[in-house]
Amino acid sequence: MLDAVTALSRGTRCVYQPGMRRYVFLPILVNLIVYVSMFSFVLNRFDGWLAHWMSMVPAWLDWLSWLIWPLFVISLLVVVFFTFTLVTSLIAAPFYGFLAAKVEIQATGREPIDDRNLAKTAVDALGREFVSSPIFCRVAAGLFLLSWIPGVNIVAPLLWALFSAWVMAITYLDYPMDNNKVTFADMRQRLSKRWWQSLTFGGLVTLITWIPLANLFLIPGAVAGAVLLWDDHYRDVRSDKRDDARGITPQ
Repeated sequence: MLDAVTALSRGTRCVYQPGMRRYVFLPILVNLIVYVSMFSFVLNRFDGWLAHWMSMVPAWLDWLSWLIWPLFVISLLVVVFFTFTLVTSLIAAPFYGFLAAKVEIQATGREPIDDRNLAKTAVDALGREFVSSPIFCRVAAGLFLLSWIPGVNIVAPLLWALFSAWVMAITYLDYPMDNNKVTFADMRQRLSKRWWQSLTFGGLVTLITWIPLANLFLIPGAVAGAVLLWDDHYRDVRSDKRDDARGITPQ
């Protein structure tokens, strides 16, 4: 069975082979622009945010200030990471969907069920992003509010980490599944039934997105890795048709 590390390694080699490189240039350029813009924005406002955060700590928790401010930094980094992922996914989704289709043909020898051109792929990919983004945003908003409650926010970094891994799994595995006409509800069920593979892959992608600059070149490899995992782990998984028709995901 293909594991997350092997999938990412093989996927990265695949997208930088001759004939595939032209499909990764635009996504890398988009990621670079968003990355630089967001990094500059956070750096310019970090001191003010930290001062405001520490002013909210009640006097009886002053003795925990050594722990609270690092938790704030970690939570802020996770929020920035999530925002970066959301923005780049929305902008680069059309290119990633098209890249996933090319990788599926190159790596597996199978044509995607939905054989679309770039324009149709772009429209469909954006549509999927607008379906998933509100769900992610609601959960992220709840975690963000939790991060600002002194004392309770101690568990926030762990919750953010688990949530980020699940978001990454959904985001990247959605590309090959969309190309093969798997509905969003069906996809969530398939990921739930292969929850270990989903979380390990999502966690690994989360880690590589934290590597400055290198992540810009590894993200296309994550798209290709998701295609390989789709072919090995998820293609033959069948969801409950009754729940799928009602849009229900088993917990």
